[in-house]
Amino acid sequence: MGASRQKCKKIGLVMIWIAIRMLTGDKTKFYGLLFGIAFSTLLITQQLTIFVNLIERGASGVYNVAEAEVWVMDPVSRTTDISYAMPSTALERVRGVPGVEWAVPHIRANAAIRTDTGDLEQVAIIGVDDATLIGLPRTMLEGDVSVLARPDSVIIDDVGTTRMFPDQPTPVGEVLELNDQRAVIRAMADAIPSFTSTVVLYTRYSQALRYVPGTRNRLSFVLVGAADGIPPGELATRVTEQTGLRARTRDEFAQDGVDFIIENTGIPFNFGITVLLGFIVGVAIVGLTFSLFIRDNIKQFGALKAIGVTNAKIVRMVAAQAGMVGAIGYALGLVGTAIFIWAFGGDPTFKGFYIPWQIPLFSLVAVFVILGMTGFFALRNVLRTEPAAVFR
Repeated sequence: MGASRQKCKKIGLVMIWIAIRMLTGDKTKFYGLLFGIAFSTLLITQQLTIFVNLIERGASGVYNVAEAEVWVMDPVSRTTDISYAMPSTALERVRGVPGVEWAVPHIRANAAIRTDTGDLEQVAIIGVDDATLIGLPRTMLEGDVSVLARPDSVIIDDVGTTRMFPDQPTPVGEVLELNDQRAVIRAMADAIPSFTSTVVLYTRYSQALRYVPGTRNRLSFVLVGAADGIPPGELATRVTEQTGLRARTRDEFAQDGVDFIIENTGIPFNFGITVLLGFIVGVAIVGLTFSLFIRDNIKQFGALKAIGVTNAKIVRMVAAQAGMVGAIGYALGLVGTAIFIWAFGGDPTFKGFYIPWQIPLFSLVAVFVILGMTGFFALRNVLRTEPAAVFR
């Protein structure tokens, strides 16, 4: 019994070896199959990676403020970039809610600046709490957060530096004209870029009120920290019930930014078309090449059937061929995507891009479907081939 099983196993390995020799013997079709799988994997993985990272930029304003557990805003505000100003009294109302450990003001507004070269640039002004400086990114690439104590000081984000001062080694010391007010760049922050990669200037809340054109209400958000033992979700509910303002936890507000991009832009549709085209191209190239390969080797398969090889073993042979092509092509596609992300990692547009683990898994499923569909249609002729056909 054991000897018979060992013999069957050896025969199976020999059949797989024959299948691989048949596949690699025709180098043109072999490389064509590899190209089809690798190209589809590269296109699907690369486009999905860019899509996921782009829509996550909608939450960058929230992720850059690591201390805030709850964001409080006007009921009509939707994201960090789409907000309606509240009266300054909203801050004290939030501070009076039980469970609030601390609450600080936060202002976000747009402005136009004129550099010393006369260029005009649209920027985002972010005003952080004067006392605690809550609202600043955690990491400074140059300078220190203490520079905001000096008059007319602002901190620029690193992406904004590459846009405004591409030919200068450092922006520190540059003087800007900001809504007829003087602003001096004294530090550079390491911040997650926004969806539009707008230049961001950080300053103290009191200073931001000078830079932003005057309106009756200018408080964009109230950033809140929960007391010990109070879950952020529960605190957000309390704030909403007692103040009538909209309160969202950090994760909820970050998701709001992502959802806004998905619902109000054509990005999901456009990237979806590209991914679908990658799948279709893969099916077309692999299907055509696989069919030609099977057709050219139909006599060999007929000879195998003539010496007693069953259809089940023929299916396993073709599956081994498809598995080899799929594994190599899939690996090449993933390597190509990783090289692409690495090569463009220095570009501010691609800063912080990464490949989520779900995307390679999705690509693997796509490759499996491509090979399954094309292999099924290519196998039909083999399975219908009569053993006697080889002698005709």
